[in-house]
Amino acid sequence: MAVGMFDSGLGGLTVLTAAQTRLPDVDFVYYSDAGNAPYGVREPDDIHNLTKAGVEALWDAGCGLVVLACNTASAVALRRIQEAGVPKGKRVLGVFVPMIEALTERNWGDNSPPRQVAIQNVALFATPATVASRAFSRELAFRAIGVDVEAQACGGVVDAIEEGDMILAEALVRSHVDALKRKMPKPQAAILGCTHYPLLESTFREALGPDVKVLSQPAIVAESLADYLARHPDLIGSGSPGYRTTGNPRHVSDRAMQFLRRHIAFEAA
Repeated sequence: MAVGMFDSGLGGLTVLTAAQTRLPDVDFVYYSDAGNAPYGVREPDDIHNLTKAGVEALWDAGCGLVVLACNTASAVALRRIQEAGVPKGKRVLGVFVPMIEALTERNWGDNSPPRQVAIQNVALFATPATVASRAFSRELAFRAIGVDVEAQACGGVVDAIEEGDMILAEALVRSHVDALKRKMPKPQAAILGCTHYPLLESTFREALGPDVKVLSQPAIVAESLADYLARHPDLIGSGSPGYRTTGNPRHVSDRAMQFLRRHIAFEAA
């Protein structure tokens, strides 16, 4: 039995690895739309259509629950997919909600009015499309008041990581943190709003300084997923575990090896 995990490229492998560690008895089907990546510079309609196609492919493969392990897809496409109607017995979740839960220290099921929280100044580092969607600020406003969110679009970082150029990626991170600090000199917390960014978490932490609380997604999302599946065990579907991609399987497998330093064999989606 398997849970589906969708990503535009390979960043979602950071979330998948944490989920596999936290839920060793659950199988996963990972779907990488590498043939159309990156999503971060695409138009909203493109992102929605590509995400919807990937989610439906995972549902067709027997997954009852699909996790969008891509912040751009979560920010731009998730609500539209949910509002259009999800087939009976199926669910699709994004990766923003667990981060907001961690930031506001309240459960997503808590529908009480928004209230003040301890952290008032938040830096968000994300792709250009995620920043343009304003989804994080919108969702946060449902739960907290008085929080100032300063978003920094981190152009080029995902491309550098996926090409294996970590020296360039680290330089870009430092540049983007400097740009953020010119707008918000003293953030209390920073959200790494892309599943690629955990690979550069130490660089973000060093550039931000020791006084900034850094929230990175893999462990937070994995714990949230474990809680969700404990409450909805029927959503663990009947799909066969594996790795699928719309890109060239051999090329994507090689990039995954560079990305995670372990062999993953992708098959054509």
